[in-house]
Amino acid sequence: MPTSYQDAVERLYALGHELTNTPSERFNLAHVRAILRELGNPERRFASVLIAGTNGKGSTAATLASILQAAGHHTGLYTSPHLLRVNERIRIDGEEIGEERFGEIHQRVEAVARRLVESADLPWHPSFFEVLTAMAFDYFAGARVKIAVLEVGMGGRLDATNVVEPVVAVITDVALDHQRFLGDTITQIAQEKAGIIRPGGVVVTLPQHPEANDVIGNTIAERGAQAVRAVPYVPPVSPRAHEVPGVAPNGVRTSYPLRVMGEEIVVDSPLVGRHQLRNVALAIAAAEQLNHSGFSVTARDIARGIRETRWPGRFQRVPATRRRPEIILDVAHNPAGAWALRSALSEYAGERPLALVFGVMRDKAIGEIADILFPLSERVIATRAANPRSASPEEIQAAAARTGVKLEMAATVTEALARAAEVVEQDGIVVVTGSIYVVGEALSFIT
Repeated sequence: MPTSYQDAVERLYALGHELTNTPSERFNLAHVRAILRELGNPERRFASVLIAGTNGKGSTAATLASILQAAGHHTGLYTSPHLLRVNERIRIDGEEIGEERFGEIHQRVEAVARRLVESADLPWHPSFFEVLTAMAFDYFAGARVKIAVLEVGMGGRLDATNVVEPVVAVITDVALDHQRFLGDTITQIAQEKAGIIRPGGVVVTLPQHPEANDVIGNTIAERGAQAVRAVPYVPPVSPRAHEVPGVAPNGVRTSYPLRVMGEEIVVDSPLVGRHQLRNVALAIAAAEQLNHSGFSVTARDIARGIRETRWPGRFQRVPATRRRPEIILDVAHNPAGAWALRSALSEYAGERPLALVFGVMRDKAIGEIADILFPLSERVIATRAANPRSASPEEIQAAAARTGVKLEMAATVTEALARAAEVVEQDGIVVVTGSIYVVGEALSFIT
């Protein structure tokens, strides 16, 4: 009997989450390769771009996939985690995998995994992310995509996506996150991210934290890889006004002229915030490199692809209605993301009052994120997503006690939204942030 979408999702969740039920020593690319070998090595039947980093890799992946699609290439996109539904993670030409197809592919991959465990070719059942990655590759190969843009789930060196041989690797900004698995320093984390760099391969980067620069640069040199710098595509900041030319003062949209591939285009990105300038630059540099590698992309394709990028939950603005104030949704789940959100809010909100709806996973740096974001708001409503990894409102309150900000607790995201709207009334802004699951629940309620 065919597996339904709902059954497939429930069986995936029953495997447990990578970050709670999987000891780091269990991450093993040989296990992923064993599954893919039984599936006929689908990962070898399409070209790929592999994107690692702490922050910005999803935005970079979505922008690059949109550029490739605008250029007429049959393009897969694999990202994680999801806002609302698991099948958001697997897309072709912007369209999510259908429920029936999801169930069919899950049934096939699950049968292979069980057979390998029973034959002792695998020591244990593959994890949620390993199964889903195999499903994505099988789907892309079956649909005959020409190229797939793959966002690394965590780290890079041992991530399930790292079994491909990418045409181009991209490393976005590296910061502290997932220290339990990746290490306690920028150097250690960067070493994991640099694991996607191939001997003789191509890697697109931007200058960033000195420790990360050292690791990435040394890895490129050791492996004889080619470094492609995206610096020419980051627009200059005016030293007088501290502004990027063409960026609206309220930060609603990023638009500026840029010379790309010998032509001047207008970069008009729906992704808001100065940090997104770096992600767009990485996507442009990767697209130009792909143009040198047999994937025709023009400057006009780049402009159109950037303009048509869709990546919800990243400083996503939901306009006010007669019944509620404006809402901004942003996934700021670590300190670096919190600083980016703080910067964007400082530009956008002006003197308008803010109420923060905040929920985050228990393993995150809650106190540090609170120190960065909570002082901006009139009131913080601590809540939790329907996820067993979520920190409770009480845990958030305890971690944020030193901020001295007024904090209330709400059992659900829906209750938190209602209370935040009461606090700021019609003229203010409700900011929903922290876990992607909190943002997703809020998005499902208000749209």
